[in-house]
Formats: sequence, C-alpha cells, structure tokens
Amino acid sequence: MEQCEEYKIVGKSVPRRDSISKVTGQAIYTNDIKLPRMLYAKVLRSPLPHAKILNIDVSRALRLPGVKAVVTGFDTKGVKWGVFKYTQDHPLLPRDKVRYVGEDVVAVAAIDEETAMEALELIKVDYEPLQAVFDPIEAMQEGAPLIHDEFPRNINIHVHIEVGNVEEAFKESYLVMENTFRAAGEAYAMMEPYAVVAHYHEGFLDIWCPNAGPHVRAKALSNLLGLPLNRVRVRHVNIGGAFGGRSEVQPADLIAALLSIKTERPVKLSLTREENAMCSRQVHDVIATIKTGVKKDGTILAKEFKVIYDGGAYSSTGPIATSVPYYVYEETYRIPNVRYDGYRVFTNKGIRGMYGCHGRAFLVGNEIQLDMIAEALGMDPVEIRLRNGLKVGEETITKSKIISSGLHEALKKVSEKANWQEKRSSIIKGSGKGIGIGCIGMMCGFPMGFRSGSSCYVKFNDDGQVTLMTGIVDNGQGNESLAIQIASEVLGIPMEDINLVNADTEVTNLDQGAYSQAATFVSGNAIKRACEDARSQILAIASDKLGVPAEELDLRNRMVVWKKDPSKNIPIQWIVREAFFMGKPIVGFGSYMPKIDFEREWVKRPHGQLAGTFSYGACVAELEVDEETGKIYIPRFYAAHDCGYPINPMAVEGQIEGSIVQAGVGVIFEKNLWHKGFLLNPDLLEYKVPLACDIPDMEPIIVNSYDPEGPFGAKEGGLTIRMSAYSAVGTALYQALGIPITELPFTPDVVWKALRKGKKEEAEK
Repeated sequence: MEQCEEYKIVGKSVPRRDSISKVTGQAIYTNDIKLPRMLYAKVLRSPLPHAKILNIDVSRALRLPGVKAVVTGFDTKGVKWGVFKYTQDHPLLPRDKVRYVGEDVVAVAAIDEETAMEALELIKVDYEPLQAVFDPIEAMQEGAPLIHDEFPRNINIHVHIEVGNVEEAFKESYLVMENTFRAAGEAYAMMEPYAVVAHYHEGFLDIWCPNAGPHVRAKALSNLLGLPLNRVRVRHVNIGGAFGGRSEVQPADLIAALLSIKTERPVKLSLTREENAMCSRQVHDVIATIKTGVKKDGTILAKEFKVIYDGGAYSSTGPIATSVPYYVYEETYRIPNVRYDGYRVFTNKGIRGMYGCHGRAFLVGNEIQLDMIAEALGMDPVEIRLRNGLKVGEETITKSKIISSGLHEALKKVSEKANWQEKRSSIIKGSGKGIGIGCIGMMCGFPMGFRSGSSCYVKFNDDGQVTLMTGIVDNGQGNESLAIQIASEVLGIPMEDINLVNADTEVTNLDQGAYSQAATFVSGNAIKRACEDARSQILAIASDKLGVPAEELDLRNRMVVWKKDPSKNIPIQWIVREAFFMGKPIVGFGSYMPKIDFEREWVKRPHGQLAGTFSYGACVAELEVDEETGKIYIPRFYAAHDCGYPINPMAVEGQIEGSIVQAGVGVIFEKNLWHKGFLLNPDLLEYKVPLACDIPDMEPIIVNSYDPEGPFGAKEGGLTIRMSAYSAVGTALYQALGIPITELPFTPDVVWKALRKGKKEEAEK
C-alpha cells in the first residue's frame, strides 16, 4: 500500500473502542477487580528519610485475628531492581536501610483493609537515623552522606557527550550566551492511584496492574521472585493514565506477589492518593546551565551543557532519564560542536522516573535562550529556528539519520495559524502581554535490546471475523483503536468484526509496550505485517477459486473482489472455511524491529542510530500577566504536530490538546513542595493541576511528513507537543515581562518576585 492510495479506514477519524465503556463506568480498572477469597494488603512505610533498619518485630501483627501474612525484605530473594545491570540498586523491600520517607518496609495481608491497617500499628521497626541530603548539588559535594556506598559523591549516572571542538567554536562565535534554569520536580498526577492484584495458584502468578509494558513487567517480576517467565502472567486491564509513571516495576507489585505466594490467595494492594504521590515514581528536579555560541546570522556553532537531575533514592531509569532531554534537543537543531554533561544524583527523596514532558528546565531554558539570542541579533524567533532546524537526510551530531521530518512545515504552519508576524510586532516587550514559540523533536523507538521490537499474530475465525493478538498497551492514547484500525484497513473488514486481545503476556508475543514512543511506529508495523500475511493467504486461495491472479484481487467490505470487475467476488468467510477444509487455517504473523544501532549505549557509547525515526512539533502560546499578582492567563494556544500520517486524526488531535493542557498550562501550576524529605503536597488539593476553567482556546494542526518506515507513513502522535508547549509559554513570558524567568514552574510567586527584582534593577541603573 503506497502513500498515494486512498485509504478506506486509515486516516479517517473514528470513535475509540473504549469510549462508551469508560464514560458509562463499565470499564474495569485494577481496583475494580474482586476475586474469591481475596485478601487486602497495606504497607508500613519509613517515617525517616535515611536510617539503618536495626530490627523488625511483626509477632504482634501476626497474632491479630484476620491477618494472614506479613512480608519484609527477608522474604525476598534479595534481588535488586534496575533497568540496566549497572543500575540494579533498588531492593523494593529493603533489609539494611531506608532511603526516603514513605519507602516500603513491611506489608500485611488481611481479610479486609481495616484489619491490615490495624496490624501495621502492631509492627515495631527499630531505626538508627542517618544524616540525610535533599539537594542534589549538596549531595555531590565531598563529605556528603552517601545514600549508596558504591556511588561516590552520590552521582548515580554521568552521561558525557562531546563532539567537535567546543572551545574553538566559542572563540569563533559572534555571540556567546550562558544562563542557568531550574525546574522543580512534578507528580504524574494520574487520576487512577496505583493498585495491583496478585493471584498465585498452582505455581503460576497472575498480576493485574496499571503498566506501560506488560512483557517488561513480567520479566522484572520473574527475576525478582525467581520464577520462570512462563509462570508470571501480566493480565490486561484498563489504565487510568500513565505519562511515563507506569513504565517500571513498582514495590507494590513485588509486595502483592509475595503475599499471594505466601497465602496462596489473591491479594489486592491499593495505594491512597498520598501514597501514590510519595511512594511510586515522581518527576526529576532539574538544574540546567546552558551556554550557546552563534554566528552573526544566528547559526548555532557550539553548545555546552551541565545538567543536574535530582534522581531521588534509587537508579530507576537513570541513564535514559539523564540522556533524553539532550537527545530530543539534538534531534531538532543542527549543532556542529557540543559538550553535554548530565549528572543524575541520589538524594533522600522518592524515586524519579521518566515523564512525557521530561527535562523542562533544560528544554524551556534552551528555547528562552534562543529567543534572547534572536533578539540580540535582531532576528525573528521563528527565523532562527528555521535556520538551525534539521532536515530530512541530515544526521544528528551523535549520528542518527533523519528519515522524515515535518519540523519546518510545523513551524511555518503554526506561526501562520497564530498570525505570528502581526501579533509579535504589535506587542511591546515588557507590556504584560506576550506571544511565544517552542519546537522539539521526539525519538520513536529507542534501543531496548531484543525488547525494542514487537510481534503480532492474527487469526480468522470460521465466521470470517478476526482475533488480533498483540502486546500493544493503551494508557489512554487510543492505541487499542489504532491496532484495530490498521487491521481493518489491511484485511478489508469493518472494525466491529475485529476482536483485540492485547497487553496479556501469556497470549501475546513480545512487545515493548507504550514506551519509547514506539506503539504506533513499532507495534503498528508488526500489526500491519501480520495482517498482510493473513491477507496474502486469503488472496492465494481466492485466486484459485476465481481464476484470477492474486495481485489483481483486493479485500473490501468482507469480500474478495476482482479489481477490474468488482462484480466478480467471493465472501472472505467462504475463503476462511475453505482454508479450514484444507487444513491451513488463516493465521498471519508479523514482527517489526526498528532500524537502530544496538551497539549504542546510553553511557558508554552514546552514538549511532538512536531511533527508528523522529517526529516533530511546534507550539505558539499567547498569554497575559497580571503584574500585581504574577498570575498568568493563557487565552490561546496553537500546536502543529508532525505524526508522519495520522491513523486516526481525531485521536492525534486529542493527544495534541491533552499535551497543551498538561505541559503548556501545567507549567504555570505544577510542582512538588518539600521539607526535609517530606512531600508537602501529595494530594490533588494542594498539588495544583489545570482544571477545565484554565484551558485555553486550542488550535491543533496535523502535519503530514509520511514516514518511509512507519505503518502507512505513521509515527509518534503527540509527545512533541507536550515537550514544546511549556517552551512556548516560557518564550511568551519572556516577551511579556522583558526579562527571562529562569525558575519553573511559572507560578504567581515566581513571576511576582522576578517582576519586583527586574523593576528594582531597572531603578538602580
């Protein structure tokens, strides 16, 4: 199927398959699951940010009527979790010491939650408090308390990338600018608090939990529990949001599994809203120092970065988290000389993970600084981005080739839609009103070893309908509908004739999950290939029946038809039944592995093809600032996203709009507040997120670049907007105030203080 073909299903806006069940409350989430003889778990957590565990006494809890089991770190195999071999430092249930407030220490399973909570009060844990450190810069100093003895100066990961001659390029630059930007960490703020149900029976473990990659989760639990992989089954369940926070195995998974193994009964562990914020993953705090050298015409000559990430107590996705903000920037702009030093540093705070709009201080800082450079050179912000943006056929500085790009088109379309030239020239800098732009690229499918690929199979039933089996995961993006839409296009049958079985490790083949922005590009390709395999089998049998060459046949509306004369046809159902008579049932298999450099490694070898392809996006934000209060109002937002080719335009537009709200509006609200290791705003009353009344008028624009590798030309659909929306707000705020705001988020107190400081400095001149 070529680009020029008129698709019948793909490229059309269709309702998502899960819409009705979710709006009517019929959709089943983990916390809705009830199994016979189910027990309920609760966890005793550390009250201290850093302390040795001297003794754990659970005897009184075990004597409480209704308590069926208690587990501690001594009930585990002693295996530590980490995404890579060299980052396996998290015991999930510690034996020796605790490293953050809220860390899981002891868990109880009882006949109900009330009994389990009563049992927690009967457990006695003796601690020896240790000196704690909460600031990553302080943690890096010589003599700071070590959170892990094997990591000197608490440096978890150091990513060093250096290409070209940075010092010489700065000397040759017409203008050199250096700034430091800081961003507070954030909560993922999913609507669904984390919950897990574990059922161990007859040597097999079934797990239900919100997750972004069932096969990755099953492998982690297999290692942690010492069970064969075929005895750990991660089951399909609806997921109430992820945003990067459901990518990794959680302590709750291991705890529920251990309790179920011990009792041989199903166990449910549901976290409270506060536990969900404190004790699952959070988003990194970031401090980014950015130095840029440019020619007189705005061409970037050199970049130097020093970026410090507050990683919390354990490694988590350390190497990836330390690298991704830099790589998405490198994928966007032409940088001939670069030096990047990214440090992920341990502190006595909760664990940090990946995020859909990760690294906001780094990305917003780069875009604000680019506007400052453009202003100093007398250039338009759009012009300087177009001048430096990568094009198809070029390579990033670490040797990733760009095979499709809608970056320049996105910049032009979004600025045209926003009436950029007229509005920008009519706004007086520092007047309290601003219009700003931001853009970024996004990798689609980065190296995860053999788990970088996806495999799918499809079978025709004797009534001509189809069952599609794929590991694809839907965290709310619409991936399940995407899978059915692709299958419907290839097989020529309506979407309602296709049953999807997905995200279940027992019945689906390996798939990377909704991770590394690969669902459309990688899983979608595997689905397309499986359906093409089944299609070719149908056409071969139909060719014999109709006496027409297979290449002259097509599948349409449940029929095999002759392209030259559609009246000559045969129902697909007849062909399927004939295949059963022949002992060759129609079963299609397909797999796809992105064309990436598998020798590339995040720390040791940071060069080579990073991803199968890259998507691009650009945003324009309009805002007004109340100078008396520092409050920001965002009346309008424009966003253009290059998704290659939209499988479902309505779903892509939904992702664009959601990204604007989460990042573009969230950047004026969201931050975690801390005091000596205690999270002060672990609920949605004190942790502020955008509400309906905060949402601006939004104009989503879909840019078609037609990726040569993507299924029907498609690739990632939305994340570039999430990562550029907050930059558009940052650059608009720079114009509105006349000074750069270097602390994120842009909450009223931050803006108000910056305004007062700016006025004071102006008065002193």
